[in-house]
Amino acid sequence: MTFTPVQMIGTQRSGSNLLRLMLNQLKGVSAPHPPHILERLMPLLPAYGDLEIPGNFETLIADVCTLVETNPVPWTGVTLNQKVILDRCETATLPEITRVVYELKAESEGAHIWMCKSMANIRYADELEKYDPKPLYVHLFRDGRDVALSFKKAIVGEKHIYHIARQWKEEQDASVDLYEKLGGDRVIQLRYEDLLQNPQAELKRLCGFLDVEYSESAMAYHESDESKETANSGLMWQNVVKPVLADNHHKFLKELSQEDIRIFERVAGDTLETLGYELQFGRNQSPFREEEIAGFTEINEQLKAEFRKKLRPEDLEKRRGQEELLKSVRARM
Repeated sequence: MTFTPVQMIGTQRSGSNLLRLMLNQLKGVSAPHPPHILERLMPLLPAYGDLEIPGNFETLIADVCTLVETNPVPWTGVTLNQKVILDRCETATLPEITRVVYELKAESEGAHIWMCKSMANIRYADELEKYDPKPLYVHLFRDGRDVALSFKKAIVGEKHIYHIARQWKEEQDASVDLYEKLGGDRVIQLRYEDLLQNPQAELKRLCGFLDVEYSESAMAYHESDESKETANSGLMWQNVVKPVLADNHHKFLKELSQEDIRIFERVAGDTLETLGYELQFGRNQSPFREEEIAGFTEINEQLKAEFRKKLRPEDLEKRRGQEELLKSVRARM
C-alpha cells in the first residue's frame, strides 16, 4: 500500500483535536492522537549515540513504542512490533521510525492517509523534507490571543502571556514561511474561526487538498469512540464530545486583561495582522527589556508549578508513563 503522510502545523490550542477527530471519521484517513514523537525525542537523541549502531537504533525504536503505548489517549487496534518496525525502516533516523509507526496504525485501519497532529513539528519541517514521501501540510491557525487564553487554562504549555505570545509567533511565522516556500500544492492554510462558522465548506476544501472523499460522518465526530476516549483522557479535551461550538472565538476580549492583550500584541502584533486579525491597541514594536523578560519568566515558572498542583490525580496518572520514560532518557544524556 502507498501511504500519503500529512503533518498538521501551527500551535496547539487552535482546534487541532477538533479537526483531527473530524478527519478521523473519513474513510481512508487515520488521525490518531499524537504521542509527539519528534517534539519529545529529537532533543534527546544524543542519549542514544550513533544510530547507525544497531543496538542504539533498536533502543530508540523501543522507546518510541513505549511513548506510543503510554499515550494519554490510547492507540487502539494496533500492536507495535519492534522487529517489524526495524525491518520497515529504510534509514536509521527518528523521522523514519515515526513514519513506520504511523503507517502501521493506518494499515490497521485500512487507511492510506495518515496524519500527525503534533503541530510543533513545524520546528522539524526541514528534517521532514529530507525524506520520501514528503508530507502534505495543514496549517491550522487561530487568533493567538484566544490561543493564549486557552493555554492559560490548559494542562500543557506556558502560562505567562509573554511566553505564549513568543511561542505562537515563532510557530506561526515558520508555518507561513513554509507555505510561501512550498506553495498551495503542499500546504493548505485553514483558519479555526472559518472552521467553526462553515465546517462543511472548510472540510470539503481540505478534502479536495488531501484527495479524499468528504462524508457527513465528519460532522458526527463528537459521537465517535475516539472522541469519547479523548475527552476521558483530560479536562482540556472535554469539548470534543460536543458539536461544533460556532461561538468559540473572541473570548479573549472578555477573559484576558487589557495588559495581557497589550503584551501579546507587542510581541506578536505583526503576525496577528499577517494572518488577518485586527489589533486592539495598535502596533507597538518596541522590544521588552531583559529585566522585564526575566520577570515574566519567573512568573511563568511559578504559574506552571502552581497549575500542576491543581491537576486531577487521574490526569497526572495518564501522563505518568510518558513522563517516566522521558526522565529515564534524560538521565542517560
